[in-house]
Amino acid sequence: MTRFAPLKKEGSVLVVVDVQEKLLPAIHEFASVLERSVKMVKVAQMLEVPILFTQQYTKGLGGTHSALTSLFPEFTFVEKTSFNCFGEPRFAERLAELNAKTLVIVGTEAHICVCQTALDALQRGFDVHVVADAVGSRTTQNKEIGLGRIRQAGGIITGTELTIYEWIERADSEAFRKMLPLLK
Repeated sequence: MTRFAPLKKEGSVLVVVDVQEKLLPAIHEFASVLERSVKMVKVAQMLEVPILFTQQYTKGLGGTHSALTSLFPEFTFVEKTSFNCFGEPRFAERLAELNAKTLVIVGTEAHICVCQTALDALQRGFDVHVVADAVGSRTTQNKEIGLGRIRQAGGIITGTELTIYEWIERADSEAFRKMLPLLK
């Protein structure tokens, strides 16, 4: 896929990076980041887009926020201590198992784990879409620096609604009708 082609749900994997209980309160506008991350997960579930969660040093930062884990009968994640998700071999293995071509990334922190993962993914040949309104950092300046770095490297900076509507494609689809309550 070309980096500037419309986003398709086929081949996409939603990557939810470190949306963790103890980390979130430190994130600027964390409630908004959490709300949009939840929306992205719900849409991915409805559209059957695979979802891959990571947790950074769970012992210190706690587990993934319950607003996300409660959406799964059996919640699974990739544990990591590397800021770059690819620093944990299981992450790349899961992407291969899912036949991922495009990573749609949400989570924290935009200038650390999200940025390092996006840069590595681009080097590995993935298309990368970072959902700007569903990522956060402790400061807005750090978030903007991280997003700018990803954009400079060839990643697509997008938004929640933009991503959802690209995945859905058509207003006359069953998917759109199912999503309407989430989109209002």
